[in-house]
Amino acid sequence: MKVRKAVVLAAGRGKRLEPLTLTTPKVMLPLAGKPLLEYILEAAREAGIGEAVLVVGHGRERIEEYFGDGSAWNMQLEYALQGELMGTAHALGKAGLDEDFLALNGDTLVSQDCIKEVLARHSTACTMGLRKVEDPASYGAVRLDGERVVEVVEKPREFVSDLVNAGIYAFSPKVFEAIAETPVSERREYELTTAIQLLIKGGEEVRGIEVKGLWRDIGNPWSYLDTNGEMLRGMEARIEGEMEEFVKVKGKLHLGKGAVVRSGTYIEGPVYVGEGSTVGPNAYLRGNVAIGKGCRIGNGVEIKNSVVMDGTHIPHLSYVGDSIIGRDCNLGAGTLVGNLRLDGKTVKMHIGERQVDTGRRKMGCVVGDGVKTGLNSMINAGRKIGPGAVIGPGVIVYRDIPAGAFVLLRQDLKSEREALKRL
Repeated sequence: MKVRKAVVLAAGRGKRLEPLTLTTPKVMLPLAGKPLLEYILEAAREAGIGEAVLVVGHGRERIEEYFGDGSAWNMQLEYALQGELMGTAHALGKAGLDEDFLALNGDTLVSQDCIKEVLARHSTACTMGLRKVEDPASYGAVRLDGERVVEVVEKPREFVSDLVNAGIYAFSPKVFEAIAETPVSERREYELTTAIQLLIKGGEEVRGIEVKGLWRDIGNPWSYLDTNGEMLRGMEARIEGEMEEFVKVKGKLHLGKGAVVRSGTYIEGPVYVGEGSTVGPNAYLRGNVAIGKGCRIGNGVEIKNSVVMDGTHIPHLSYVGDSIIGRDCNLGAGTLVGNLRLDGKTVKMHIGERQVDTGRRKMGCVVGDGVKTGLNSMINAGRKIGPGAVIGPGVIVYRDIPAGAFVLLRQDLKSEREALKRL
């Protein structure tokens, strides 16, 4: 069955990726220099989709300004507003199409191959892309009878199946009837998996297809870093900016227009440097580093396996490892990020109200937009700093810092004369 339209659910806030998503829609977080949503739209286009409805909400202005009518991506784009964020079924219901269509989660990176597999097998009320995972407890687990979906259990407490909902669907318009009957869930949302269960209960056939192509669920900071690295490894090396003398490059480097790498800099790719950014002199970029547009990475700075977003300055004598630094930040000279526990155990990080084991021996920090750090400040492994926070000189960040906070180190200064009186 020929499908020509897509609906992309791009309204969500992405709480698990806070503080980044407090100011940036999750779908606009950059991967190797491009927003996540751009990769998804490109995959849909390469799979034969010419039109898409983007269901937007949180940060809609950023999305609409960037993508416009879609002509720059050879697609026709429309927008539907999900005013109050009330779940995936509620969001999809805003599209209201009268023909079969593709539906995609805007926060899941998928390849055109995955989309093609689902579309090629679509002939029922719903065809779901499925993926085999090691830990299905965080997903919608799917029980099958052959290719027929019997049950979808959202975030199962007991084992149901290691095949989970991949967020790739082909629907007939019958799904909108099911959405209209969908009750609110325990999480106070109208969930798409519940609507699919109603299709099954009503006698409609729902088919499940295991997809084999690229699929990445970007649900937390460490999966975001991993996905960024994967995109960097697959990018095309390109030098459009200026490379001064005595710069050493090993591996892939994408250097954007107007960007400059100054003398004495050592780069171990894959590394992406955006338009108008400067690196060096004497900087060291190694392994899966993405630098945004208009950034300044200065003298004696080392960055490893990290994302540094547009407009951020790290000018002098700093180390950033396994970290995500938001837009328009300024890290003062000597700012150091810890990415390894002294006891060698895996790093833990707060996701919402829970402390979660990242499963990584090395994990640095997540810094929101507009953060400033003073001279010789230090950020411990697994810590988060909210947008607009100011970290004073010499402060050691032992715990998460909320948005807008001003953190100073108190000192008890005594004059030499006062000190002698005590002797």
